[in-house]
Amino acid sequence: MSAVTRLTLITHAITDAVQAARFPADEPLNPLGERSVAAAGGLPALDPTLILCAPELRTSQTAKALGLSATPEPALRDLNCGTWSGKSMDDITPDHLMSWLTDPTHNSHNGESLTALLTRVRTWLDTLAGSGDRILAITHPAVVRAAILTTLTAPPESFWRIDIPPLTATTLHHRAPTWTLRTTAHALTP
Repeated sequence: MSAVTRLTLITHAITDAVQAARFPADEPLNPLGERSVAAAGGLPALDPTLILCAPELRTSQTAKALGLSATPEPALRDLNCGTWSGKSMDDITPDHLMSWLTDPTHNSHNGESLTALLTRVRTWLDTLAGSGDRILAITHPAVVRAAILTTLTAPPESFWRIDIPPLTATTLHHRAPTWTLRTTAHALTP
């Protein structure tokens, strides 16, 4: 029997893109995000053997503000929004936006489709399975949604039905042969 792997995914603090409903670019935390992470009451009771973060600035800033020294992990990067990065949803033609929201294979933005994101996250989870590590990872809501869908073997069309706010923790456990959703959306609050 393989060892139990524990994975806690924490979403980064708020940015201007999150606050303005824009497609993300590699941007820093905004003042509200900085204040909210500084006021966070702390992390879930963990004793991680491995601390990771997505390679974007907002995740490394969140990790640092939480007092964590995290190793960048490319598999945790945000959904690549391609030519839509930095744009408001109002800047996207309604037919392209609707297709993106309803078709998980949509890629008119020359970025990453939801199905590609799901494959990336599934592959990464497979590399962790059975390691016995207690992993803490600072990442993005899209990556957390993908991890939940993978864990529940839910259809990709369910992606947008999961609300993952900034500074929340979602915990998964792997006991051979599958991942299990342990808890989700616990806000890091004072």
